[in-house]
This record gives sequence, structure tokens and C-alpha cells, in this order.
Amino acid sequence: MNVGDAFQIALPPASGSPSVAFTMSKKQQYRFCVGPWNFSQGQDPYGPTVRREESFDWKLAQLKTLGFDAMMFHDDDAVPDIDSKSSKQVLQEAKALKKRLDNEGIVAEMVAPRLWFAPQTIDGGYTSNDPKLRRYAIDRSRQSIDIANELGTNILVLWLAREGTYLRESKSGTRSTELLVEAFDAMLKHDKKIRLAIEPKPNEPMDHAYLPTTGHALAIAQLTKDSKRVGCVIESAHAILAGLDPADEIDFAMSFGKLWSLHLNDQNGLKFDQDKPFGSANLRVAFNQIRALERNGYGKKGEFVCFDVHPFRTTSEKQWLSHLSNSRRTFEHLLAKAKSYPEKEAAQLIAARNYQDLDQLVLEHLMGVL
Repeated sequence: MNVGDAFQIALPPASGSPSVAFTMSKKQQYRFCVGPWNFSQGQDPYGPTVRREESFDWKLAQLKTLGFDAMMFHDDDAVPDIDSKSSKQVLQEAKALKKRLDNEGIVAEMVAPRLWFAPQTIDGGYTSNDPKLRRYAIDRSRQSIDIANELGTNILVLWLAREGTYLRESKSGTRSTELLVEAFDAMLKHDKKIRLAIEPKPNEPMDHAYLPTTGHALAIAQLTKDSKRVGCVIESAHAILAGLDPADEIDFAMSFGKLWSLHLNDQNGLKFDQDKPFGSANLRVAFNQIRALERNGYGKKGEFVCFDVHPFRTTSEKQWLSHLSNSRRTFEHLLAKAKSYPEKEAAQLIAARNYQDLDQLVLEHLMGVL
């Protein structure tokens, strides 16, 4: 973005919080997305909620105010208490939700079956040792595809949260790979337009997860009956938890043309999945993710930038939405930094193999010295 081709947007306060402003390009390539779970009430693995619950309609109404164009959905976000309802009821409620989204000018970015909440998947869904429970997981995933169709999205995100093991001897990795392929093929067969976006994560809640990285996700795609429709979602924190750089993961996936969605956030080391605001822990890592998006043309085919972030547990209700607006502000500022990066000077340093001064060039650019 050229500095002269930008303008300021002031966001009105939400829940009593102060207004915020950020810079937007007049020719905006990026569209932004968030999920209802990102309005977190403050629960974490070690404590209960600390903020009151707000209605889904309240959350939906905040999106345009915050500058977001889309919402992510788990199947039971779209249709609460989904297992207690008939297929006909599920589709009726999905249709009603589509009308609510249309009224707010919001689109559905993706749907994901939230299998890890179901008691049937306590030892895995697609990779369960019980064939009846594997059928449950596949049937619910097919239903999620039907919901996606009603909401107008062709992306089914698969976070394989419990597809792993606490005990290596309890499952065969080879057999589990075969079961995953069988499940993916069943979904691909169910709908000829659906795209499966695997969201890799190396751990949590299982000790060891199957398909822990982008490379694993794209590799197993080759075993399916329609590999062109099996790609991935990259989440910054998940890459960091695997000891990888999210920018490298973005470059890798986009080399295959298979980065169909993106969850930007941050992570402070190898702790539980923190979902910190984007750029909160490592601004340079965040900067390089945006450079990767820019050089690969992410967003030009309609892909969304999703912020899978949570407010800090200490956040009061008055500042409840700041983590969302702050993540977007950071993205916009770093996008301007990526576009104004001194490429020629950097190329000269690279040609001279002067990485020491290249390192300083990046730091001073981010600090605003240059």
C-alpha cells in the first residue's frame, strides 16, 4: 500500500471500549474473518469463564463494525445441539442462519465438524478403534458439508484434534493413515464441489497428533481419490508449536496452490495453544508471514485472512473486542511495512552475503528507523 493511497478508519467503541483507528488501502486485497469462539469469555485449561456470555446475534452484529466480512463456523455454531436434531431440522436451521448472515452483509468462510467435543470421539473420530464411532465421525462430517452448502461455502475445515493417541501402542500409525484417507474419500464423494482444508497441529489435546504439519496434510492429500480438493489451513500458533516458522509454512502450501484459509495469531513458546493477538509475541515473525502472503498473492482468489485470537483472560468487558481490532490494526501496519520494505538494498546485502547487515536492516525497518 502506498502511503498516499490510504485512509484512516475510526471504529466506534464496542461495549464501552475506546474507539480505534487503523489504515486501510483503497484497493483492499484482503478480506477479514473471525469465528464466534473468538469472542472468548476467558476460560482456559486452568480456569472457568470470567466474562458474561453474549448472544450470537450480538457477536454477528459486531463484525461489520470491526471491519470483518466473514464468519467461520463449527457445525454446532451454525446449528446448536446438532446431535439432538434430525437432518431436516439441521438444514432448516442452516437456511435460517444464511438469511441472518445475508441481512448483516456477512458471508460464511468455512464450516468445521467439531468432533472433538463429542463423547463418541474421546479416542478419535476417523481413527477410532471402534468402527461404529468412525461411522459417526464420517456421518457428522457429511452433515457439515450439507451445512456448508446451505451457508454458501465450499470449504470444510478439518482440525484433527483427537486423531492421534495418548499411547503409541494403542493405535497403528499406518492403519490410522488408511482410516483418514477413507474418511476424506467419503467426504469428497459426498459432494463434488467441497474442498477439504486440513488444519495441522502437532499436539493438544492428544499427546501425539496425526498430520501435525502442513507437509503431512499435503502429503496425505496425494493418497485421496481427488487430491486437488484436499488442501490446508495454516495457523500461526500451530506452526510455532511444531517448532516451525509460519511464513515458511505459508510459502510451502502456496507453492502447491493449496492454502485455502489462514488463521493468524501468535504463540509464546511451546505452551498450550494461546491464540494471542496477531504479532503479540513476535512482531518479526508476524511481518514475515505478511511478506509471504504478499509474494504469493494470497487473497487474490477470494481467500480470507482469519484472526483466530482470544482476549487475554484479564480483559474486562469494556475492552472485550480489542484483540480483534488490534490484530487487524497490526496486520494493516505490517502490510504497509511489507510494501515499503527496501527491496533493492536488501537484495544488495543478500548478493554480498552480508546477512549481518540484512538482519539490522529488517530490525530498523520494523522500528521505523529507515
